[in-house]
Amino acid sequence: MMDVCILGSGVAGSTIANLLSKKYSVHIFDKARGPGGRSSNKRFKTNLSFDHGVQYISPKSKIFKEFTQKLFKKKILKTWDGNHLDFTFEKKPLSVKYIGKKANNDLVKYNLKGIKQSFDSPVTKIQYKKNYWEISLKDNSNHQFRYLILTCPFPQLKNIAKKYLDKNILNLKVQIQPNITVMVAFKNQKDLPISSIKFKDDILAWAANENSKKRFKSKTNLWTLQASLKWSKKTINKYKKNSSIMKDLISRFTNLTGFEKNKIIFKKIHGWKYSYNYKKTPYLSYWNKRYKLGVCGDWFNGPKVEDAWLSANDLAKKIR
Repeated sequence: MMDVCILGSGVAGSTIANLLSKKYSVHIFDKARGPGGRSSNKRFKTNLSFDHGVQYISPKSKIFKEFTQKLFKKKILKTWDGNHLDFTFEKKPLSVKYIGKKANNDLVKYNLKGIKQSFDSPVTKIQYKKNYWEISLKDNSNHQFRYLILTCPFPQLKNIAKKYLDKNILNLKVQIQPNITVMVAFKNQKDLPISSIKFKDDILAWAANENSKKRFKSKTNLWTLQASLKWSKKTINKYKKNSSIMKDLISRFTNLTGFEKNKIIFKKIHGWKYSYNYKKTPYLSYWNKRYKLGVCGDWFNGPKVEDAWLSANDLAKKIR
């Protein structure tokens, strides 16, 4: 029997896996096809690559700054330079923007080196049996572990583990917001000397020029578009069946930038039902000693990569 089962391979899951692997045997499961969670990268064809979740990393705390600087020196992360335009005119201090050298899930892949991983592995049931956990997968296989770590969004956490959580966790007022993202490629379109654009718009909130990340050479212009919160809330349950949602987001982008719709050679939409939580909870993580059950994730403390990383570090201290 292995020591620790971790559900979820995003920043929180990969971080806690890395920390606990120094003392315990660890196996991480994810329903997705690869690691990353919301820091994952979509690659469709040669030189068609999009960071369709996490935009970048701007460390704030001393401990996370030290961690990202270490990964920068190891060439896991690099800085995303260039012109980052902000038409919301929000007054925020200038800060470094880190991205993965190859993709924004590079941090996760670094954390998971040497750790047993299983993807395409949806969990259907968890059950505590005296001194161990039994994890049931969609393929009807069962796995036993001494400890269980959950990193899923709050609504999914309540669904799968309600009877093992304390009331102070179950009663948290957490509202995880959705996000609609569109990935689009233009052919023979003059590139803008811009890395990203933050819009003050009711539909389009942000756009990233993937070419500006200088990971590969391409004559195709690649852009990742992220919708506003208002638009995302309105469309998150409709986008799979309603093609006009993607068209509307692309139209807003082309109208605002001058890009030509007739030069689009690729487009894809993705909906993040549980994208981020802006309202902090009183906790950084949760540990139930009786059940040997831990919970960590960015939703405890905010919407950023740093919040997920800090939550995982907080949980690791409780387990040790």
